[in-house]
Order: sequence, then C-alpha cells, then structure tokens
Amino acid sequence: MTVEALLKLIPADTFSFLAAETKVNHQVKKLSGETLFKLILFSMLHSDKPSLRVMESFLQSAKFKKLNGQKEVAVKYNSIHDRICAINSAYFQKMFETIFTLYNKHLKEEKAISKADSTYVSIAANLVSWSMRNGELKTGLKQVKYSVQLKGSLPCHVKVFTEQAFISENLALSALVESCDTLTESVVVFDRGLQSRNSFDSFSVKDILFVGRSNLNYFCKPIVRKRIPIKKKGSTVTITKDEVVYLRNRQHKLTKYRYRLITARIDATTEEICLVTNLFDTTAYEIAGIYKQRWEIELFFRFIKQNLNVKHLVSRNLNGINVIIYMTMIAAILILVYKKTNQIKGYKIAKLRFEIALDNLLIKEIVILCGGNPALASNLWNSS
Repeated sequence: MTVEALLKLIPADTFSFLAAETKVNHQVKKLSGETLFKLILFSMLHSDKPSLRVMESFLQSAKFKKLNGQKEVAVKYNSIHDRICAINSAYFQKMFETIFTLYNKHLKEEKAISKADSTYVSIAANLVSWSMRNGELKTGLKQVKYSVQLKGSLPCHVKVFTEQAFISENLALSALVESCDTLTESVVVFDRGLQSRNSFDSFSVKDILFVGRSNLNYFCKPIVRKRIPIKKKGSTVTITKDEVVYLRNRQHKLTKYRYRLITARIDATTEEICLVTNLFDTTAYEIAGIYKQRWEIELFFRFIKQNLNVKHLVSRNLNGINVIIYMTMIAAILILVYKKTNQIKGYKIAKLRFEIALDNLLIKEIVILCGGNPALASNLWNSS
C-alpha cells in the first residue's frame, strides 16, 4: 500500500471538522491546529530528536510547505513552544481517535485483543513541578507515566499521569481500561501490575472482559475445579489447574463476582504462572494464548522509544505533553499500518520507507506545481 493511498483514507474535511468542534483556531492567525499537527508529524518523521528549533527550521522546508498546502508560516521556536503549551489538546486527542478508528477498520481488527501497559520517561526534577517519583529512581529525577492500550496492531487509547498516586498500576491501568471506548467485542490483557480485586469487579460490572496475570500466592474461595483440556498443538505452556473462585482482597473480603484462576507451567523455563480472567466459555489453553499476545505492547514501547523518541520531552507543560503523546500515537499508527500492509519486518526500516515515500510524493507534487512532468522520471518515485 502506498503512502498516498494510506493518507487518502483520512477524509479531507477531518481537520476542519475537528477544528470547528474543538475551537482550536479561535483567535489564532499563524499556527493553526492543522499546521501544528503537520509540523509535529513532519518533524517526528524527519528527525531522530525533534525539538522546537528543529520544528522552526522545518517551517522553511519546501516539502513541509507543500504538505501544509503551500502556506507560508514564519514563527520562532518560542512561539511554537507557547502554542503547544496552550493549544486545546482535545483537538489532537480527537484526531488520534479518528485516525485509529479508520485504520483499525481498514486492518479489520475491530474485534482484536487489546493489550494495556505503562512506560515511563524521566526528567530532571528541577525542570518540572509535578511530583511523580519512582522509588527505584535515583535522586534528582522525576517521571511522567504513559499508560497505553493497543488494540490489534495499533494504539487505541493513551493516558498521561504525573501524580504520585498513579505510580500504582492498580490505579493507572484501571483508569486507562475503564475510560477506553474501543473494548466492544474485545478482551483486554494486562500484566501482574494490576491486581486490584475492586478493579476486577468494576470491569465485570461494565462487561469488560479481561485476562491478567495474578500472583501465585493468591487468596480465594474455590467454587469448582474445571477439567483441563488436551494440550493444544503449538502451546508453549502446560495447564496444571483451572478453578472458578471468589477472590479475596488483603482484608479477606470476597469479590462480588466469580473469576477463573488458571495455573500453568511455561515449558521452556518450568516457571509457574497464574492467570485471572472473567472469561468462562473459553478453554484454559485459549486463555493462555490470549495472554501471550500481551508481549506485543512491549514491542510497541520499544518502537516508540527507539524510533519515535518518546523519551524526549519537547514540552514539559502537561498540556504540551498530551499534545506530543497524541502525535506520537498518530505517527505510530501511520507507520504500523504501512509496515503491516507492505509486510515490512523491522520498525526502523518501516519508518524510513514511510518517510522516503512521503518525501517522493511531496517532491512529485512540487514538480507538478512548477510545471514539470514527474512521469518522465517515474523510476525516481518508486519507493516500494
């Protein structure tokens, strides 16, 4: 799939529609929401470490000017900084949600498994006013926490946390999962950071289906032990126990709802693991297979850290951080869809080929704009 075909899936009136809905351009003359969106995206694709000065420089690029509809924008980096800090981040959130929905449907992943997890970015403590500090982090550093939900191949939901209480995954992942609007006909998977019995009951009340990893020394009231099915071909674990239980919290209070606790042994290491779920009509080996898909979000975090430099905070203002993380998710979606539809193996190569294809498209449009004929040099535009 070409970059041109990929981008054409986004309706042409999306920018204007969301700008009107969020009033993002109210009393703004130069850096409109659409221009800032394209500037940040262009900078993420064309720079290993996008910064405000990098963005200021890209405003003079012929390729960026063509991407931006030939609009001349002359502003300094400090004006870009002020706009990122003050702009309505809801505009970028809605762009992210719109773009996810379009490409999730294009990839036919509406019913795909969702994976939820968190990652951190560290920053010098004297540069920020928020209070989040990890106990294992050395003195002088604070952290911002990104909790992300991946549905199928693509990020579908993200929340930014800077308050100390959200160091707890019980709070962060619960808030992430319960505020996600894309869980219809899907199962969400998470690791053992989320253990709250109250969260499990809250998920059940809201019909959120989940598979998580529990501690082995769990407290519960067994109800019935299920028969262990024949091991599925290709399974990397051996199921040793499958029980329906009421879980107990630290105060020994029972959950309102029943859950399944599945104990398994990893064949390669003999390590024992325990899975907790509110899926009752799915076999134990299928549940183990669902949990195994959680690893995909670890690969996603590696991708955005190594290839989209999410560790570099362009803005230390909370609103600006939200803008940049939404733009990071949008850039990730475009690259991941391009990677999957063109069967590209590596993330780094997928990003590079996407960037080259976009550049070739913009150069062709510039040639046409100048009255030339790019068809006479068609071999130059083939980036497949």
